[in-house]
Amino acid sequence: MLNIYQTKEEASRAAAQHFVERANLAVEEHGKFTVALTGGSSPAGMYDLLTTEFKEQVAWDKLFVFWCDERWVPIEDDRSNAGNAFKDFLDKVSIPKEQIFPMYKDGVSAEEYAKEYSAILDEVLEDGKTFDLIFLGMGDDGHTASLFPGEKVIYEKDKKVDAYFLKPQDMYRITLTAPLINSAKSVAFIAFGAKKADALFEVIKGEKNIEKYPSQIIDPAGELMWYVDKEAAARI
Repeated sequence: MLNIYQTKEEASRAAAQHFVERANLAVEEHGKFTVALTGGSSPAGMYDLLTTEFKEQVAWDKLFVFWCDERWVPIEDDRSNAGNAFKDFLDKVSIPKEQIFPMYKDGVSAEEYAKEYSAILDEVLEDGKTFDLIFLGMGDDGHTASLFPGEKVIYEKDKKVDAYFLKPQDMYRITLTAPLINSAKSVAFIAFGAKKADALFEVIKGEKNIEKYPSQIIDPAGELMWYVDKEAAARI
């Protein structure tokens, strides 16, 4: 479902409400809430609401937190999705540290940790593959998670987590794969700003071309939600 709001603040509020609703439903159904977070600046408004206005509406001790993808950099690095999420969100709520799983580990390679991360998912997720909620962002180029245009990871069928060297960025990335994302009960995209308008139009209304617009490959078994502002939706 495409939800268009006048401002990114309104879209962030709706996304935060979706987080709360899904968290409460999951805890009621099976005693815990498994969520994968997106990186970038898009979730900042949602995080602010979850740590203030909506803070008392979530059973934080029942959360198990993962990430959709990560740059292979230490958590202390300013580029780390996990590092930024700790500062803006996770350090402000009472989730047990052993229930938070950053996509980085010292002393191993990205490829080695992709296998380890997959094993953690096997243990924590309901059936080893189904998240209660996955939040995704979308790049100006139509990528999501670390599923970048033209990269073979787009076509991964077997692995839940993959790692590879992204030449244009001269760095390793680690990411959940499309089959795992599509197994989620709920997937929610958040995308704001005029720079997203062309990609959003192509992903939602354009011809299918996952090689160019990898976000098109996201077609979950559960619900698919988009929370966007009017600038991002200008061409729709």
